[in-house]
Formats: sequence, structure tokens, C-alpha cells
Amino acid sequence: MKEQAKMVQRHPFHLVDPSPWPFVAALGGLSSTFGGVLYMHNYGGGGQLLCLGLVTILYVMFTWWRDVIREASFEGQHTAAVQQGLRMGMILFIVSEVMFFFAFFWAFFTSSLSPVFNIGGVWPPAGIEAISPWGLPLLNTIILLSSGASVTWAHHAIVGGFKKEALLGLVITIIFAVIFTGLQGFEYINAPFAMSDSVYGSVFFMATGFHGFHVIIGTIFLSICAFRLYLDHFSRQRHFGFEAAAWYWHFVDVVWLFLFLTIYWWGFNVIV
Repeated sequence: MKEQAKMVQRHPFHLVDPSPWPFVAALGGLSSTFGGVLYMHNYGGGGQLLCLGLVTILYVMFTWWRDVIREASFEGQHTAAVQQGLRMGMILFIVSEVMFFFAFFWAFFTSSLSPVFNIGGVWPPAGIEAISPWGLPLLNTIILLSSGASVTWAHHAIVGGFKKEALLGLVITIIFAVIFTGLQGFEYINAPFAMSDSVYGSVFFMATGFHGFHVIIGTIFLSICAFRLYLDHFSRQRHFGFEAAAWYWHFVDVVWLFLFLTIYWWGFNVIV
């Protein structure tokens, strides 16, 4: 009986316990989608449904990550095989995000290289005053590239066992991220065109807006990593949670570089 009571795991994988969070997250995503559509079409209750969905998603992010942190840091469930699977999952997730943004770049180049007659046959379209890349966009580029350098510094500090330096690097990265988001919002408020102004406005706000959304998600990710680092959840050998956040942040950096070079710089200077 004693031998039966001691259930010895004979494989290196983590068989997760039943969790309600995938279902709750799906409900949050459904509410956000329907609420957003209703809100943008001025239906009553759309804004409330959108807020409910977003709050649900944020709550699931907290509870689900809490469970994963407990499994990794306190239960020892994340063996080498599990960590390898997590790394592969994060890589595939970033690849899927690359494909997501590829669609926006495709739309931009399709519209700009052969502009149709109903936008004047030129790019930028007739009547559109493009934003100069040498103002806020260039400043945001410098800020985001600097944040990539600071998060790399934090990574090397963790590997070297320097907790204070790692925390400082993460805090600097988060500050840069908040400044970037604020400047992006300021640019949106003062933009000389709207999302409804031809395909130019649609592509501009969709591409840069979704990038801004990814910056916000990355900021939350890095903030949680900073809190975990303060609580000594990371060691020199085991810190994949931070590595995933750093990979995600570098992906955000690279996407912004392409946005700056194409939509801002190339789209501003070329007249087709």
C-alpha cells in the first residue's frame, strides 16, 4: 500500500492539472471581440461588454501566470524537457506574430506600389499629409532600441548573478516602454489623418496600433518579470520566464524598425 501511495513519475514531462483558465480566457476574448464591434458601430452596451472582456483577460493573465509560476518555482514541474517545450512554444508563437504583421506590410506595399485611381493614383494618397519620420517616429525608434539594449543588459546581469543590476536594467526598460507608449498616443492624437482616411489611414493605424498593443503586453510581461526577480524566482541557470519576455521584446523592437523604415520613412519619401 505504501508503494502504491508513492506515485513515482517515470517521465520528465509535466501533466498539467485541469484548469478553468483556458475557458475563461476564451469567454474574455469573445466578449472583447463582440464588445469592440458593437462599440465601434455605436450599439448600446458595446463599451461595457468590451471592458468586461478586457478585465476578464487581464484577470486570466494574472491567475494563469500565477499557476505557471507556482508550478515552475515551487513545485519543480519545469524539468529540462518541459523548458525545451516552452522554448519551442515561444519561438512558434513569435513566428505566428511575424506572420500577423506580415499581413499589414503586404497590405501597405500592395497599396503603395500600385496605388489605385480612387486615391489619386499616387502614394501617399491625394489629400493625405504623411507624418514626418524625423520627429516623434525617430525619437520613438531611439527609445525602443535603447530599451532593447537595457533588457539585454538585464539578461546578462541575471546570468552573471547580479540581481541589482538586472533589476535596474528591467526598470529602465519598463520606463522606456511607458515613454514610447505615451509618445505614440500623443502622435495619434495629433495625426493629420484618421483611420477612415483611405487605405493609408487604415494601414497606418492598424499596423502601428497593433504594434503599440504588443508594446503594452510586453511592458506587462517585463513588469511581472521584474517583480519575480525581486522575489528571487530567477537563478543564473533557470530564468526562462525572463528569456521569453526578452525574446518577445526584441521581436517588438524588430517590428518597429520595419514599421519605421517602411510606413514612416519610405512611405513619406516615395511618391508613386
